[in-house]
Amino acid sequence: MADNAENKNRAVAAAILPLVGGAANVTSVVHCMTRLRLGLADRSLVQDEALKALPDVMGVVEDDTYQIVLGPGKVARVTPEFESLVEEGKAAAPAPAPAPADAGGRGADDLAAQGAALKAQQKAKNATPFKLFLRKIANIFVPLIPALIGCGIIAGLNGLMINLGWLPSVTPALAAIASGFMALIAVFVGYNTAKEFGGTPIIGGAVAAIIVYPGVAEISAFGHKLSPGQGGVLGALGAAVLAVYIEKWCRKWVPESLDVLVTPTLTILISGLVTIFGLMFVAGEVSTAIGTGANWLLENTGIFAGAVLGGLFLPLVMLGLHQALIPIHTTLIEQQGYTVLLPILAMAGAGQVGAAIAVFKKLKHNKSIRKTIKSALPAGFLGVGEPLIYGVSLPLGRPFITACVGGAAGGAFIGLFSMLGTQVGSTAIGPSGWALFPLLDGNKGLGVTCAVYLGGLLVGYIVGFLATYYFGFTQDMLVEFNQDVDAGESPEAHAEANPAAPAPEPKEPAKV
Repeated sequence: MADNAENKNRAVAAAILPLVGGAANVTSVVHCMTRLRLGLADRSLVQDEALKALPDVMGVVEDDTYQIVLGPGKVARVTPEFESLVEEGKAAAPAPAPAPADAGGRGADDLAAQGAALKAQQKAKNATPFKLFLRKIANIFVPLIPALIGCGIIAGLNGLMINLGWLPSVTPALAAIASGFMALIAVFVGYNTAKEFGGTPIIGGAVAAIIVYPGVAEISAFGHKLSPGQGGVLGALGAAVLAVYIEKWCRKWVPESLDVLVTPTLTILISGLVTIFGLMFVAGEVSTAIGTGANWLLENTGIFAGAVLGGLFLPLVMLGLHQALIPIHTTLIEQQGYTVLLPILAMAGAGQVGAAIAVFKKLKHNKSIRKTIKSALPAGFLGVGEPLIYGVSLPLGRPFITACVGGAAGGAFIGLFSMLGTQVGSTAIGPSGWALFPLLDGNKGLGVTCAVYLGGLLVGYIVGFLATYYFGFTQDMLVEFNQDVDAGESPEAHAEANPAAPAPEPKEPAKV
């Protein structure tokens, strides 16, 4: 059985590889929760439409890397197979022969320069300072999400067992397993930050470890005693960035013969002192302000705040701006054990599901879209929204907007309960939809927390459905899309099968 699954994953990787230009065109391979992220030497070699047509591909996203949406679980299994095929392809490829000049007299160097210019142009389009900053933030925190999810679920299970009085001899061990990662998360953030900003990762981790060292409780800064963990992930991020710049500065003037001794020593010493007597206090104040601000916002403007957050989250995801929220989620989890923002943002997925069901009802004759919805809805209920976004609502246009209306309604529902004193939070970031239930926590007990979250999902489903059903289509859209045409069916084949109906005009596929 395992061999069959491995063969299937390898087959998916083998289907993708030639469509991205082959092994020689792939310069880097990484993955996040749902996407295979590729660095490509020549973007023009990618066959976008053929990739989107693969059954296992949910969509593609153009950014600094070329991103192929495969979904959680699958992407983690396909990536190693893809990496293996890339390595095999590069090892087997013969050395390239010098390219002759083309008919216009351009040689290989000219053509290579032209390709490099096109690549640079595409990269520059996505390389605004703000987007680059958010990309770095995502690269620091996204690798931590699997551990956050696993530890969060174990913490929730342990809390349930404690409340029920089950296995009291086991619950302390589960508490240690669930809490160990969170106790040292600053170290992991420091390591990833230094790696992302071009420094030595282990030095970044070493400087960030100062923040969680128990001995800092004996130190005073700004007239206050420090406490272990003060400043949390924000302090760790700042400390590691500082360490990177000090390390680079040292390497400019320290002789090579002394570099291995002097550079790490000065880097850790200087950045460590600044961390202890500056960053920990400042980052601690900022972290406290984030927690206080988030709670105040929901307690006093819950309906409005929930509607804005739930309604705008899908566009934020499309623009990549949702990455700015990752450190905020992590800070809230550090401070109070859960983030109150994620359940509200998860309502965007509920609106998307409701909208997709309405599209299914409205387009009764469009077999292609209905087939996509049937296959994507189960993932949508579990919080994986890419198949519905890229395959249904975004190409159609208006249903994407009405899905956001459903998300706003669900967010407002949860925000209302926040105003009434019931906080709904998540002990980890990553999942949403029904997959978020094992991670839920709050201030009124698990039963109440789950009930409010379920109510928000239902509101999101219903409003997303109604908004899309009644306002998601114009009459022209219904005429255009409510056709009994399978994906890929030609106008001639349609005319043969439906002699009384006018043949649909061939259209370019919707651009995502």
